[in-house]
Amino acid sequence: MNAREANFDGLVGPTHHYAGLSLGNEASMRHRHRVANPRLAARQGLLKMKALADAGFLQGVIPPQERPGVALLRQLGFSGNDGAVLAQVWRQAPGLLEAASSASAMWVANAATVSPSADSQDGRVHFTVANLNSKFHRAVEARVTGRALRAIFGDTRYFEIHNALPQVAAFADEGAANHNRLAVDYGAPGIQIFVWGRGDGEPGEGPKRYPARQTLAASQAVARLNRVASHQAHFVRQNPEVIDCGVFHNDVIAVSNQQLMLCHERAFVEAEPLWQALGERLPGFQLIEVPERRVSVADAVQTYLFNSQLLTTSDGGMTLVLPEEARRHAGVWEYLNELLAEDNPITRLRVFDLRESMANGGGPACLRLRVVLNEAEQSAVNPGVWMNEALFNRLDAWIERHYRDRLIADDLRDPQLLEESRTALDELTGILSLGALYDFQREVTA
Repeated sequence: MNAREANFDGLVGPTHHYAGLSLGNEASMRHRHRVANPRLAARQGLLKMKALADAGFLQGVIPPQERPGVALLRQLGFSGNDGAVLAQVWRQAPGLLEAASSASAMWVANAATVSPSADSQDGRVHFTVANLNSKFHRAVEARVTGRALRAIFGDTRYFEIHNALPQVAAFADEGAANHNRLAVDYGAPGIQIFVWGRGDGEPGEGPKRYPARQTLAASQAVARLNRVASHQAHFVRQNPEVIDCGVFHNDVIAVSNQQLMLCHERAFVEAEPLWQALGERLPGFQLIEVPERRVSVADAVQTYLFNSQLLTTSDGGMTLVLPEEARRHAGVWEYLNELLAEDNPITRLRVFDLRESMANGGGPACLRLRVVLNEAEQSAVNPGVWMNEALFNRLDAWIERHYRDRLIADDLRDPQLLEESRTALDELTGILSLGALYDFQREVTA
């Protein structure tokens, strides 16, 4: 059956704010405690989804998580009613309230690692939920992420959702942000590239400034869970030098689609064996290694050139979806336009304004989870999450009703914000036909 790639974007949550929680993500740290605009952030992401759906790409929506996470704060020893919990934690440990209020689940490239049925030994699409062990504010996402994925991909004839790996440092897993798949065609068996930054006794020194997040042991476990045959799985180490430059995930330094790999020349340690294997096993494999002399790693991190989407168009070419920051950088934009004139599959550049997400360290690639689906699998997806004109209009109106246009850290202690968020999410699960997804909904229906 014909297969296509679908992109499921994370919808930005009502508590989007700038807390600078992500060590190693330079944009996140640089914008700490600036004023955020949740309404604009959600609209910017929604407009990207709608534009790509209108262009003929398969586009779905993944919902945000409940924030502030009052249950998490109670688990940490704060007590009383919801308002009392928020007041206590703000007085005693405001950083915990910021972490428990993070809207970081919008970056669904970290939600899970996905293997299509063409690569799976049992012929199903496999998802392994990421434990996001390296960051407290993200490690708490895994349970509800699993629920959301099961609400969207619930037909077990076609899909299997694996729970996250154990929440220990040895199995730190960052999801699809450290995963690439290349194949002659979406429905053909492919080659999966698992990128890791930390292993037991790996040769050479690790990063000195920022921690490596993904472990080799986690990548190997995910490949096993997703039923990827050993000859289809390749494990390559991320360059520790670029991690120290702010390349916290592989999708900040590389992007792939079908037979094309676009990456920086400094992305990997000892990549030549991988390129050789791809050249031998993948007909038509094409590598574009961007040289440091044209685009430095620092400029790549600043503009998120590689945190882009490569999408195959109906004419067989590829569109490179970029953030506005890439267009504003003269050197990066010049290089990208030169690519259009060269012999490679990239035929169009498409730019989106995602500055609210970008200021928190997430570009176009961070906002989407790629899922290859054949026709039967597409039909088995919860139809309520597919982007179209009607859903766009409903979500746009929903954002207008429920989202604030200004948010700072001090607002997080406001019990009214929690109530606003729950009201919004309760309505959203109805719009997307997801059922009782959140704890507060399950408590009511229990």
